Amino acid sequence: MHVVPPPTKRPDPLSGSTNGSDDLRIYQTWKGSNKFFLQGRFIFGPDVRSLALTIFLIVAPVAVFCVFVARKLMDDFSHHWGISIMVIAVVFTFYDLILLLLTSGRDPGIIPRNAHPPEPEGYEGNAEGAQTPQLRLPRIKEVDVNGIIVKIKYCDTCMLYRPPRCSHCSICNNCVERFDHHCPWVGQCIGLRNYRFFFMFVFSTTLLCIYVFGFCWVYIKRIMDYEETSVWKALIKTPASIVLVVYTFISVWFVGGLTAFHLYLISTNQTTYENFRYRYDRRANPYNNGVIQNFKEILCSPTPPSKNNFRAKVPTEPALPARTVGGGFVSPNMGKAADEIEMGRKAVWGDVGPVLDHHEGRLSDNDGLNSKDGGLGEMSPEIRTTVDEGDRAGIHPRRSSWGRKSGSWEMSPEVLALASRMGEPNRTGGSSSISRPSEPKL
Repeated sequence: MHVVPPPTKRPDPLSGSTNGSDDLRIYQTWKGSNKFFLQGRFIFGPDVRSLALTIFLIVAPVAVFCVFVARKLMDDFSHHWGISIMVIAVVFTFYDLILLLLTSGRDPGIIPRNAHPPEPEGYEGNAEGAQTPQLRLPRIKEVDVNGIIVKIKYCDTCMLYRPPRCSHCSICNNCVERFDHHCPWVGQCIGLRNYRFFFMFVFSTTLLCIYVFGFCWVYIKRIMDYEETSVWKALIKTPASIVLVVYTFISVWFVGGLTAFHLYLISTNQTTYENFRYRYDRRANPYNNGVIQNFKEILCSPTPPSKNNFRAKVPTEPALPARTVGGGFVSPNMGKAADEIEMGRKAVWGDVGPVLDHHEGRLSDNDGLNSKDGGLGEMSPEIRTTVDEGDRAGIHPRRSSWGRKSGSWEMSPEVLALASRMGEPNRTGGSSSISRPSEPKL
């Protein structure tokens, strides 16, 4: 015997019930393009694979340096100074990789998205039955920062007004506080919470390149002194040193130039985004507090806590309150199709399912009004009022069942009671046919 299992209960999005998603974490339903590791403990950008290339470009030359250069210099320096050359290179490399992980694997300052657009200023909700025109959110607002007017924009993706110095990263698809840039080498946005580690990573990489470059020349000089040969012949005897010298020379121009550029940005309290877009050399910078205070703010101030708890459970959203027809507000660029129901659009046939279910059982079908003993001469005022209410609610007469329950022809008790009361005079005075109302044309 086959037993049909009971139907599973679907989550009701209007009531906020999410039975199937009670155990979901925020990082599992994250709307951005980020990649999470170790159950939301580390957050990376969508281009996290480039991080492997960056690690290789750091570790590989240091490994070549330790094997072919530092190991040869261990015997040339007394009192364990030769060992210290290799130890410093290894320790400095691990320090550099830790800074890289702190830059790439943490929240850069992502602002959580809003579930719904913010209410316009002055909007206090509609009184019951009141009708108000649609309110459109302003695209740009002006705020005062240290006596200078700064414009902030509305983000259609995150449905919020971006704070000053905040920008939406198109790669990570998030609004990031004090957005500097998206670095493909670390696979992460650089913002408020990881800019300090990014600068320290670039600066320490520059020092590591200079360290390897310098000791490669020390080793070449030792070969020249021991064998009393020219620099070209010494270079031929240590091809690894040639490769490292060329590699570090090119790299130091890249990371060294980046370090110098960010030293300038820190001294003037700018971001890369602001420097290329606003050009504060042509206008006043509201965030510049002097060189010393700027360095203290960037390098010595405590890191603000993250506004996102990626390992927390997904909160249950409360049911949305019903909005008055014709009232409400829209975002600056919100499409019409997405929010037509909330903005008071007339119901179409696909949307009136709950209304049909509400009116089923109250009205019987026109064919069901015929009785064997006679019937109603005219529709009673009660039935006519009910039909008119159904028409005003948007029920199409062809689609409504008028008293049918799940496809059956059983008349509702209200209609039977009305028919019995109206049918008594018809039995005494003679039978009369029921006038069937004509179906309205579409």
